[in-house]
Amino acid sequence: MANIGVRTRLLDRLVRLSPPALLASLYLIVILLGAALLSLPFANTGGVSIYDALFTSTSAVTVTGLVVVSTGQDFTLIGQVVIALLIQFGGLGLMTFAVFVLSAIGVKIGLGQRLILREDLNQSSIGDLIKLVRVILVVALTCEAGGAVLLLAVFVPDLGWAEGTWYAIFHAISAFNNAGFGLDDQSLIPWAAHPLINFVIPLLFIVGGLGFVVLADIYDSRNWRQLSLHTKIMLYGSVCLILIGWLTFALLEWTNPATLGELNLWGKITASWFQAVTPRTAGFNTINTGEMHDATALMTMTLMLIGGGSTSTAGGIKVTTAIVLVLATIAFFRKSTELNAFGRSLGLEEVMKVLALTVVSILIVFVALFVVSITHDGTFLTLAFEVVSAFGTVGLSMGATGDLDTVGRAMIMVVMFLGRVGPLTLGFFLATHSVARVRYPKGRVYLG
Repeated sequence: MANIGVRTRLLDRLVRLSPPALLASLYLIVILLGAALLSLPFANTGGVSIYDALFTSTSAVTVTGLVVVSTGQDFTLIGQVVIALLIQFGGLGLMTFAVFVLSAIGVKIGLGQRLILREDLNQSSIGDLIKLVRVILVVALTCEAGGAVLLLAVFVPDLGWAEGTWYAIFHAISAFNNAGFGLDDQSLIPWAAHPLINFVIPLLFIVGGLGFVVLADIYDSRNWRQLSLHTKIMLYGSVCLILIGWLTFALLEWTNPATLGELNLWGKITASWFQAVTPRTAGFNTINTGEMHDATALMTMTLMLIGGGSTSTAGGIKVTTAIVLVLATIAFFRKSTELNAFGRSLGLEEVMKVLALTVVSILIVFVALFVVSITHDGTFLTLAFEVVSAFGTVGLSMGATGDLDTVGRAMIMVVMFLGRVGPLTLGFFLATHSVARVRYPKGRVYLG
């Protein structure tokens, strides 16, 4: 009876939490359950500790892809299935699955569930959330199934039908959810010049990273003019970032013998393309990331910090945030009081939101880098790369994560969690308005 009373009180406290706190709690519970499953004897080959399982579960649920043990070698097929399910839950959102199941069995979705779902999908209202859930699941399952079918042509000839089919399914799920988990310890380096790998995998994580609101808007609109401002900014910003990253990576690494230098012309072009799009929180790599030049690593970190789109499987501060920051800067130098884009204007409120999100994100990265630097004396750029990769839920690594001590790995887990759940929680406070009861006289602060 006493245990029942304790569980009841804990459940009551959980229900009384605010939507973002409850959402963060749900993610944490799934991470702990995943760690418990991955630490069981039938899920690993015996060399995985409970701490390694916790790190892997955190990385999977936050769709990051940083690893401290080999996914393909240290986990059994059951363990790999668990990781794939954790990636799916984390990428598409826990509440997305919960609402879909409840709707399928005829349970009415109440206001409380809609509020939590709103936070999980990073929406500002609760209207049309159920429709968005259906769009998310249909798009996700369709893309993953199509991607897996195409990837059969890559993996089956090399690995056989059984292992090749599982490789195709696992990598399709990991790619669409921008997770970056691979079953080969070299990620996708063995298939660096394969046409299908360089087409299917990037296509999956680009579609997954655009955002389901964008995909739904494209589906419902007949032409460019009917698209929303958010969709136009996402599409325009994504194309610009991909082209700039593609060209810059090729120029910087073209003669580097450890990355592109030993590849033929086709290999250099495709590898540059792949490495330009994968920092958008995908995490796969077809070249040795640890051997990149410092300038290339810095560019990759910038792309990782920006990330993908809102309501997507990607992380980072988001493309729209970066674009609004640029527009605000341009407006300032033009002495303009309004931000204009594609025939629409953005108010001061949007600028304040992106500033808050960016500042909080930078603070998280710097504090985490400081803590990791205290306990590990590795190369500063390498450590910074790992921390930014963790915050952007990317998964690209220059090799430092596996060398970190207990404190360093714990900090990386915290950053991965904040990178996935933090923006959702911050969005709740940004969407909460308060009217000032007292107004003070204007003052002046000298800036710059």
